[in-house]
Amino acid sequence: MSEFDEIQSILRERADLNARLSLLPYEGTPETKTIKGQKYLYIRKRVASKVTSTYVGIYSDDLYQALLRSTAEAKDLRKQIRKLEKRLAELGHREGELLPRVVLNIDFARANIKSSIYDQAVLEGVATSFPQTEEIIDNGKVSGVTASDVQKILNLKHAWEFILDPDVIQARSEYYVLCHIAKLVNEGFFADGGRIRGVPVTIGGTTYIPPLPIEYVVREDIEKILASDVDDVDKAVRLCLYTMKTQVFIDGNKRAGIIFANHYLIAHGLGLLVIPEAQVPEFKKLLVEYYEGADEEIIMAFLKINCRKTF
Repeated sequence: MSEFDEIQSILRERADLNARLSLLPYEGTPETKTIKGQKYLYIRKRVASKVTSTYVGIYSDDLYQALLRSTAEAKDLRKQIRKLEKRLAELGHREGELLPRVVLNIDFARANIKSSIYDQAVLEGVATSFPQTEEIIDNGKVSGVTASDVQKILNLKHAWEFILDPDVIQARSEYYVLCHIAKLVNEGFFADGGRIRGVPVTIGGTTYIPPLPIEYVVREDIEKILASDVDDVDKAVRLCLYTMKTQVFIDGNKRAGIIFANHYLIAHGLGLLVIPEAQVPEFKKLLVEYYEGADEEIIMAFLKINCRKTF
């Protein structure tokens, strides 16, 4: 592996660890306080030079052990991150600065992340309301929703956190970034969810049967899209549609394709691409027609007009 490839690999791994760290509900040292004979649990942590104490809940052994596990996991993640940063320094990597427009786009994406995840969940047939989706994103669980649907929503959150990491935004929108996104959206469903598909698949509602993808061909096709003489919004949309039609992975191609396109858009300060709930039926109709040979420009125009958010 060349130094460049190693640096890119480490940056992706560090971004994943940072995303996992940000997903921990509590980080700090658990402490117990007794108030009027009742025991309560708090999380104590230092922010800058100030020590804060955040209320968690009424004391129970299970909750206390959960907080200890969360603290231990955070400590381990930070240790792994420091190890990676040490290796980056050895390789001569210096952190780059993001353009102001890209920083604004990241903030815009974070402000809209819950609605983006909800719309993606609707596209995947996840039967949650927006309040339920919001509750899952915030707390990792909600009553009345299947474990499978909860996992899909949490995976989407993890994948969005991954692409919004500054290191990842500075990486090229290449094949390996797409594979890592697919790994995240398929987490808990497939052991190798980010590996190129090696078995035949069919797509419901269409006669189109995608051929088995070949890794070097997929890599080259993505590079051709990136090098094509079209504007950057068109490139992002084509990256999305290519992932879906090729069915690069065994599952999660629509989810991975949309988030991959957003990686490219955000890195260029060009907004977001999300299929709104109200546009899902028309998008699915156009997607089937595109699979079966309709001109790509039709669905591209639909996505650019109806599914792109700008700021």
